[in-house]
Amino acid sequence: MNIVFNGSERPTLGAEIEVQVVDEAGALATDTAATKILAELGDDRWYKHELLECCIEVITDVCPTVGAVRRDLDGKLAKLIEVSEGLGYRILCTGTHPFSSWRDQTVSPDPRYHRLIENCQWTARRLLIFGVHTHVGVGSGEEAIAISNSLSTFIPHFLALSSSSPFWQGRDTGLASVRSKVFESLPTAGLPYQLDNWGEFQRFMRTLIGAGTIRSIREVWWDIRPHPGFGTLELRICDGVPTMEELCSLVALSQSLVVWLGERYNAGLDLFQHQSWTIRENKWRAARYGLEAEIIRDEEGNLMSLRRSIGDLIERLEPTAEKLGCLDDLLGVNSMLERGTSATRQREIHAGTKDLSAVVDSLVAEMKSGKPLPLVGRSLPGGTVVHGTPIAGE
Repeated sequence: MNIVFNGSERPTLGAEIEVQVVDEAGALATDTAATKILAELGDDRWYKHELLECCIEVITDVCPTVGAVRRDLDGKLAKLIEVSEGLGYRILCTGTHPFSSWRDQTVSPDPRYHRLIENCQWTARRLLIFGVHTHVGVGSGEEAIAISNSLSTFIPHFLALSSSSPFWQGRDTGLASVRSKVFESLPTAGLPYQLDNWGEFQRFMRTLIGAGTIRSIREVWWDIRPHPGFGTLELRICDGVPTMEELCSLVALSQSLVVWLGERYNAGLDLFQHQSWTIRENKWRAARYGLEAEIIRDEEGNLMSLRRSIGDLIERLEPTAEKLGCLDDLLGVNSMLERGTSATRQREIHAGTKDLSAVVDSLVAEMKSGKPLPLVGRSLPGGTVVHGTPIAGE
């Protein structure tokens, strides 16, 4: 099997956003909501079914800049919200819904999703999760593999910044991102393998397709994966992101970091790369503690604040972002560090109201405004480590 990587001459961008469809009471729609909304939108390749009828994927065109991504998504999301509200639904975007159960959902009609459930059973049925994926164009398959290996070092950075799934079926999990742990239960999801070159990626694909494990790259759900047809690296790490402001900051971080690593690769310079066990531990720490995590900085086990590591990374990427025209969006990451993430905001609203429907209302409002709601009454920006809803005997 020869898999051709259709390399990109420029670091073009694309984004895919999985949004939630909720009813007026704030629960995820349990009817054929996506089918109804997509029918109203018409034959539009920018809106698609996902696994469940409570989810719609919104897709950008190929964009040259972060600003173009913003303009593209602004129009598409406004159209989606208008159509959905006309049918009695509302739209939001986070990694999980605060209280709805996967047991109540309706599977989309696409045969691909029914095959997934048949093959994976419980691990697929409970995938009531929502993410954001960004694509960045790279020049070759060899470059894609080298950058992907290094990008794994920064998985906790993206995961913590996007963390928006503290609740699962009405309970506080104690995690900043429970979505990431639910998704890892699929056999081809989670951390990417550290591969030597493009040839090894082709051998991996040949084995799994030959064994009938997968049919195409679309069924490899790694946190970072090369997309040969698009000529991109696809970053699939992030939880659903509730506001345009935060989303564009993460897109700017994606583009700037991929370009910076690509320049180092093409100049023959060393790339950052952790051992696989360090990558796994750091991802767990980000999923558990979010921005409050301490991550392993070297193979001697020395630690550093994830906040500090993100701040240092942004400073390092500023010249690259300026050349790409996305410096202001990249610097928005610093605002995220100061005020915390969606997981923090959701917990604060729940602590004040004891009502998860109020959390949903706030997320719907954030999607409409494009800006995060301000935190109130907190002495520590970014939140504190929490311990989750206790069970009997604790």
